[in-house]
Amino acid sequence: MVVSLKGDKDFENLLSTKDKALRINLNENIYGTFSEIGAGQEVARHFFRSGGASGTIAKTMSAYDKGFSDAIYGIEDDKRYVTKSRLTKMLKHEINLLETRVKRDSNPDKMFFSFANTVATIDFAKKFKGHGWMGIRFQTDSNDDYSEIQMHVRFHLIDAKAQQEALGIMGVNLIYGAYYKHNKPRSLIKYLYDHIDPHAIEIDTINFSGPLFKGIDNRLLSLDLVKNGMTQAVMFGPDGNNILPAAVLYKKNILAIRGSFRPVTKVNEDMYEKSFKMISNDKDFDLNKTLSIFEITLSNLLSGKSDINEQDFLDRAELLCSSGKTVMITNFQEYYKLSDYFSKYSDKKTVLTMGVDNLIKVFDENYYNTLSGGILEAFGKLFKKNTEVYLYPMLKENKLINSTNLQVHDNMKNLYKFFKDNNKIIDIDDYDSSLLNIFSWEVLEEIKKGSNDWEHKLPKTISELIKEKKLFGYQG
Repeated sequence: MVVSLKGDKDFENLLSTKDKALRINLNENIYGTFSEIGAGQEVARHFFRSGGASGTIAKTMSAYDKGFSDAIYGIEDDKRYVTKSRLTKMLKHEINLLETRVKRDSNPDKMFFSFANTVATIDFAKKFKGHGWMGIRFQTDSNDDYSEIQMHVRFHLIDAKAQQEALGIMGVNLIYGAYYKHNKPRSLIKYLYDHIDPHAIEIDTINFSGPLFKGIDNRLLSLDLVKNGMTQAVMFGPDGNNILPAAVLYKKNILAIRGSFRPVTKVNEDMYEKSFKMISNDKDFDLNKTLSIFEITLSNLLSGKSDINEQDFLDRAELLCSSGKTVMITNFQEYYKLSDYFSKYSDKKTVLTMGVDNLIKVFDENYYNTLSGGILEAFGKLFKKNTEVYLYPMLKENKLINSTNLQVHDNMKNLYKFFKDNNKIIDIDDYDSSLLNIFSWEVLEEIKKGSNDWEHKLPKTISELIKEKKLFGYQG
C-alpha cells in the first residue's frame, strides 16, 4: 500500500523539531527502530518527548559498552566503532530484526525504518572535536525494497552537550526528510540544517542509495555540500560514490593534481604519470599507502560564470572516474589551504603537482591580503615538513620555463630561492616535450566546433568516451 507523504511547503517551513517528530509519530504506518551508540539517545529522545511515540518506535537502544556492541553487531576488521561499516551493520541488523519480529501479514501497511548513528563527541582535553556516522534505512511503500541515506558529520562546537543537541536535531531532520523530502534529495540536504547553526556541524560525506534514488548522482550531492557551505572539501571514487576524506587520507602519502580537466588531456596524464614515477622512487614508498587525487576547485567549475554548469561538471567527473581516478572538489582557491587540509589527516609526504603559471600565482602576495600573517603565514601552511611541489614546465614564446628561470615579483625572489634551494620545489624533468603546446581550453573549443584536430591531444580512452557519450557538446 502506498501512503501519501507529501506536505505543504509553507507549512513545512514553519515546523519545529518537535513538530517534525510528532508528524512522524502520528503517521500510523511509519514504524521503526533507533540504535545510537557513543553519544546517547539524542535523536530518539525527540520522538519520545513529542508524544505519540508508541505507534512509531518499536525499539530504541544504545550499546554503549564496546563488548555489548561487538556482541550485537560483530567486530570490525579495524577494531573501530565510529565507521561507515559499523553504521551499515547497525542499519541492516535492526531492519532484519524488525522484519522478523513484526509480521507483515498482520501489518500490511507498515513502512519500516531503521535509524542509527555511531558518534564520538569532543574529548575531555578538547583536542579532538568529534565526529560521527548517521543514517536511515527505510521504505515509503510497504511493498518496496529499502532505500538508504548515510552521512558523516564533524562537530565544530567545543561542548559535548551542545554537540549532542545538534546531532539530535539533525537526526530528526534526516528521518523527516527521508519520509517527506525523499523526492527532492538536494532539497533534503539543505533541510538537514533546519534549526541548527551551520557552523556547529559539518557534513562532509553523504550517499543516497536504493529504489527511491535510482536517478540520483551522488557526485552532484557531493558538489552541493561544497556549494552550500556544508563542508570545504568532498571526495568521490571511480564508482561515483562519495567517500570520507579523513578515512582515505589517513596516514597516506598524497599526490594531488589540480586542474579544470575540461577535458583530461595528455598533458594532465603526463603530469600525473611523471609525478607518480618520482614519488615512487622514494625509499619509503608504499603503493598501498599512497593516494593520488585529481582536485577541482569551485572556481575552476565556475569558469567565469555566476553558477556551475552541472552537466559540464558531470562530464568532467565521468572522464576522471572512468579512468579510475579519485576526485576531490574543494573551495580552496589558494594552494596553502589544500596543503593545510591534507596535514590534518596525514603527516606523510604530500606532493602538489602544478604548472608554472600556478606556481607564479602561489608567489603573488596579493592572494594573501586577508591573512593576518600574510604570505609568510600562508607559506608556513603550504610548505609543511613533508610537502613538496613538483613543477611541470611550460613553453612561452618557444622558450622553456621551469623552476630555474620563472619570474616572480622582486620582493618574492629571496623567498622563492629559499624554498627552491631547500628542495621544496622540484622540476619534473622527464616530461614529454611534444605535449607542451596542448591546452585544454583549445581542445574544448575544437570539440564544440566539430573539428577533428582534438582527438590526438587526449588519451585514447578519454577521446573515445567523449564521442561515445557525447560529452562537452560533442555532436559527432
